[in-house]
Amino acid sequence: MVNKFIFQEKNLKHWDWAVSHACVPTALTFDSFIRVYFSPRNNKGQSIPVYVDIDKKNLSIIKYGEPIIKLGEIGTFDDGGIMPCSVVKNKGKIYLYYVGWNPSVSVPYRNSIGVCVSNDNGISFKRIFKGPIIDRNPQEPYFTASPCVIIENNIWKMWYASSTGFVETKGKQSPLYHIKYAQSLDGINWDRQNKSCIFPTSPYECTARPSVIKENELYKMWYCYRGSFDYRDGEDSYQIGYSESYNGIDWERKDNNIKFNVGVGKYDNKMACYPNIINLEDKQILLYNGNSFGKKGILYRINKK
Repeated sequence: MVNKFIFQEKNLKHWDWAVSHACVPTALTFDSFIRVYFSPRNNKGQSIPVYVDIDKKNLSIIKYGEPIIKLGEIGTFDDGGIMPCSVVKNKGKIYLYYVGWNPSVSVPYRNSIGVCVSNDNGISFKRIFKGPIIDRNPQEPYFTASPCVIIENNIWKMWYASSTGFVETKGKQSPLYHIKYAQSLDGINWDRQNKSCIFPTSPYECTARPSVIKENELYKMWYCYRGSFDYRDGEDSYQIGYSESYNGIDWERKDNNIKFNVGVGKYDNKMACYPNIINLEDKQILLYNGNSFGKKGILYRINKK
């Protein structure tokens, strides 16, 4: 199966403000359908999160939702864009963890991690407070982004991208980052001990957007990685990687064992990024973006169990 879309660029016409992209697909499963959150861009380049519902038995059947939350107030961490990254059901509520960003001056943007909560089964969300839950701090002074959260034995576990600095490429500042780990007792206040999980294989490699499940005592992570000097549909562009761990902190990279046929078609031959794994009884579905960071829509691959 090559170049199968679960959501295409042409579908953006449903929202009159949406101009391009369907970035960072983030799935929440229900009995008969899969709700996929993602962020189109408006004519100002701002990312605004919406969702579509996809029938489990026929992935071509789409029901449209509306924007789930507004951009933050001017001056707050998410006034420039919101990109959903992870959804968690807990005690009748749904927690959405996301990247909030602002345009910056010395570097292109600044990212932080926020959370909002839904009491209507994931149709709309409200902020718990106006600020981020994970921002830069003395140990992580640049930015944080792309969280993945699961709850295990009453412990909330998060894998996220943490910037380690910037490098100048083609006259612009490009961020460096890799995946780290944090945990919490309530999903709001996080214990961050600067624990790196997916180490770069070179000084200029970046790893981000983890998607983690646990099967038979083994943690499995899909993520994306790139270089730093030609990563906009060039030779350093994002590709999807895979890693395994027995404790969720120490990971072994197995990028050649991804088990999904990605990067072989017209719309993902230059880039494959922002993976999100959906674990169903009989199969796994990998949602991801292709070339140009998801400009043409959301792709998927299926792996039968």
